[in-house]
Amino acid sequence: MSEHSLTHIDPLGRARMVDVTPKEPNHRRAIARGRVMMTSETASLVARGAMSKGDVLAVARVAGIQAAKRTPDLIPLCHPLLVGSVLINFRIEDSHIEVEAQVDTFDRTGVEMEAMTACTVACLTIYDMCKSADRSMVIGDITLWEKTGGRSGTYRRDPTADLDL
Repeated sequence: MSEHSLTHIDPLGRARMVDVTPKEPNHRRAIARGRVMMTSETASLVARGAMSKGDVLAVARVAGIQAAKRTPDLIPLCHPLLVGSVLINFRIEDSHIEVEAQVDTFDRTGVEMEAMTACTVACLTIYDMCKSADRSMVIGDITLWEKTGGRSGTYRRDPTADLDL
């Protein structure tokens, strides 16, 4: 194993936060997607704005934005950084709602974890808002789709990649 293979472990095997202070700040973006699978009746209620708890997508959008900003409070070795922008979008299909979270920053480290956290919390909020109508919902396919910026450059997930891992 090379000395750089486990970046969050110090030479004595203890967890550590990676030192990003020598890095130059630059624009970084990450996009994550996930799904909440549900019955077509539940998806229809959400689309019509007829869920008893209120506007499901509006609440999920705010929850995702808040989650992106609180990521370092949830993920122990994640750096606090200035989140410049968070966009949460939804696509309602017959049997699921797709959630997409995009996070941008100008900083020394990436925002992949912020995008993944935003997406996950938005999905959890959809579940919470809809559980009275459909307890059989399933949250899944939380995936990093794109990241830009930083030393490792751009990553884009192959859209034909099988998500049934």
